[in-house]
This record gives sequence, C-alpha cells and structure tokens, in this order.
Amino acid sequence: MKVKNVFIKGYGAAIPRYRIRDETIAKVWGSSRGPIEEKAVGGIDEDSTTIAIEAARNALKRANMDGEKIGVVFFGSESKVYAVKPTATIIAEAIGATPQVSVADFEFACKAGTEAMKCCTAYVSSELADYALAVGADTAQGRPGDELEYTAASGGAAYVFSRESDEAIARVDEIYSFTTDTPDFWRREGQKYPMHGFRFTGEPAYFKHVTMAAIEIMNSMGASPRDFDHVIFHQPNVKFPSTVAGDLGFTKEQIRYGLLSGRIGNTYSGATPLGLANVLDHAKPGERVLAVSFGSGAGSDAIAFTVMDGIEKKRDLAPYVESYIEKKVHIDYSTYLRFRGEIDMGD
Repeated sequence: MKVKNVFIKGYGAAIPRYRIRDETIAKVWGSSRGPIEEKAVGGIDEDSTTIAIEAARNALKRANMDGEKIGVVFFGSESKVYAVKPTATIIAEAIGATPQVSVADFEFACKAGTEAMKCCTAYVSSELADYALAVGADTAQGRPGDELEYTAASGGAAYVFSRESDEAIARVDEIYSFTTDTPDFWRREGQKYPMHGFRFTGEPAYFKHVTMAAIEIMNSMGASPRDFDHVIFHQPNVKFPSTVAGDLGFTKEQIRYGLLSGRIGNTYSGATPLGLANVLDHAKPGERVLAVSFGSGAGSDAIAFTVMDGIEKKRDLAPYVESYIEKKVHIDYSTYLRFRGEIDMGD
C-alpha cells in the first residue's frame, strides 16, 4: 500500500540501564551461553508502561511539540501491566494528550509496535488526526531456565506521525503486511509464561513471513535490496535477521545500525521500532530505509521510509539509542529474579 503525505515528526527510544549477561544465566542452569551477549532488564520500578512513557516523551522532544496536540495514541505490547485496562490511556495522560484523544492497545506478539505505527499512519493519511503517536514497548517474559530467558529483554520506541513535511524526520513511502495462522508462540489466559513450538519457530514462522513481507514490498515499489541504505529485520537473536538479510541480498553494512539484539536482547514489540530509531540516529537525508517486523502467530509488517532533511536538526533533541545502550549496570541472577518479580515471598 502506497502512503501519501505521512511523515515522522518525532521519534524516541527508552532502554533500562540494567543488563544481565547470557553467561550469567547459563552458569545458573549449567548450560552453554545463549545466542546474545547480554540483555536489558527492567528495574524494580520499570515496566512496559514506564518505558513507553519515556519513549513517548523523547519522541515529543524531537517533534518539538506538546502532548496536547496528539489526537491518537496507539500502544503495542505483549507485557501489558493490566490484563483489563488499556496502557494507552496512561501514556496519553502522562504526555498531556487527554481528554480529546483516541487510544487503543495493540497485541500481535512482537509486531504489535509496528501494527500501532501502521494504524497511526492510516489515521493521519485519512485526516482523522493531525498528529498520532505510536509506541511499542515490552518487558518480555521468559520462564526461568527456558531458551527465551536468554533473550527476552526490555525496551521500547515511539513515533509521532503527521502530514507536515516541514522539518520532517522521514517520509513513510509504503506499507505491506503478510499474515498466516501459524502457531509458533502463544500464552493462554492465566498462564504466566509463553510457550513456543520449536519446530515452527524458524520455518514456517519467522523466515517465511519476514522474507515474503520484504520481497512483496520491494516488488510493489519496483525496488531491490541495493535501493535501500538501511534495513531492519525483527531480531529475536542475531542469527535470524543476519540470515534473512543475507538470503535476500542485503549486506552487513545495510543491517549494521538496525541490529541491536546482541547487545540488548529481543525487546519484542520494541525490537523493530528500536532498530529503526537507531538507524535514524545515524541516517542521512535522502537515504532509504526498510523495516520488517515479525509477530508470532504469525505475521510481518514491512514499512519503507525516506529520510528527510529535518533529521539533522532534530536528532540531538533527545537521547540516542546508543547512549541508552552504553549507560548500563550489570546485575547478578538473584537481582534479576527480584527485578522480574520471580521471587515468591509467600504473601
């Protein structure tokens, strides 16, 4: 789907400072080290809501606007604080967007963040809103000792969309989605931890959906991998996005800034939005960007952008993704369990 007259006016990231190394987790369980170096862990007072609010405020800083102008707030996550109560209302209240604002929470595993971005684009394009805020954030859950514990991390990113081209950071060029009913990952009501169907995880889940979404959007645009300067693929680990990039003909240089999982883990609904934020921290005006998310269950969103001149003026108005990554404190496994609320106090 070609998009007309929709631009990114502001973007922002948020990553907790705490880190746990994969080797620390492996030592506890007597196994080999996991697939990444370390992952970001939310502190005792951090959750998907607080991360989302911080990212939203950073996006508003780069947009150089007050929250009261936001007409839509969409939030994507699979680790909402409340089972029944929207997080988007809390975000809207925190940034001063209430009461004249439309809000909703989105759920589609790891691609809930890009789903929120797509719907914000539609609202702005159809002139149902002048300014729309999309946020993807997670403090993803992983059962202790499970493979997911090595990668499930915390972080998020936010984007303000508008029809204003003046001082725009990037233009939204095209959107494509590829979806099937593939049971590779799920969590039933009342279950604390998600389950995963190992044999479906790579194929026909991740690789099929990400590959097809990327191919189809490029076909629609009449483009090829060499036409993009940067590409972001959903990153449950380092191997999957690197493999799909190579298979499609993208180079290591093209995925350089969009690949963060080795350093902060899989931030789920925040993974692709965070990768895009890091690309925007480094991209130059005129460069083209392709972002492809993946959500278990299963589906992928592909979104193409062109970086605009406004990036040069607005980039320094909020913290870079790299500054969040570098500002870190390593913790041990017992502290990690305390932060994650995994210690039963018998109350």
